[in-house]
Amino acid sequence: MAASPGVEVYLDLLSQPCRALLILLECNQIPHTVRTVALRKGENKTPEFTKLNPMQKVPVLVDGDFVLTESDAILKYLTTKFNVPEHWYPRQPERRARVDEYTAWHHTNTRPHAAKVFILEVLFPAMSGSPVDEGRLNRALSQLDETLDKLETMFLRRQPFLCGDEITVADLLAICELMQPLVAGRDVLQQRPKLQHWKSRVQSAVGGAFDRAHAVLYGARERHKAKL
Repeated sequence: MAASPGVEVYLDLLSQPCRALLILLECNQIPHTVRTVALRKGENKTPEFTKLNPMQKVPVLVDGDFVLTESDAILKYLTTKFNVPEHWYPRQPERRARVDEYTAWHHTNTRPHAAKVFILEVLFPAMSGSPVDEGRLNRALSQLDETLDKLETMFLRRQPFLCGDEITVADLLAICELMQPLVAGRDVLQQRPKLQHWKSRVQSAVGGAFDRAHAVLYGARERHKAKL
């Protein structure tokens, strides 16, 4: 029997959830082909891509005739379909519910609050040529601080990972968001040793896949630094 060609994933690695998806694929050696979609070039708005995802967003997964959008759904689909260690998305109801609890919270807290800092400090100034609006940035940083407080007290607490003793897809989604402000040289975990230790545990758990997924972001950081 011929080996499965695997899944196709449409990614832009400047996108936080795209990086989370790539880390999961690489860590678990799920056969895959990456199709790069450069958002900055508008490649997400082509007729071909729009046919795959009318929302014109990445990531998108294609598995044979099955097309799936939304990072949370894609991550959980992969952990369910492929033979990956159970800890990524546990089958035990209470443990799985903890992962679902975080990922539901993530999309209205960690994701928008970390992304807003990146948008205000990097994206808007680059697109408009205007200086950073320090007032709006400081308000966004204050909002992100509140989110980081909750990450520490509500989710991480005294356990090694956000949802328990082992890494899950929740940790991937969270850390990739919190890396985004690094493009401007801003380490949002700098004054938070508890979250820094959590980040180190995530990096150790996924190995080289972490830096490979973030290579594009590191490059963007260096380009941004050179312009200052």
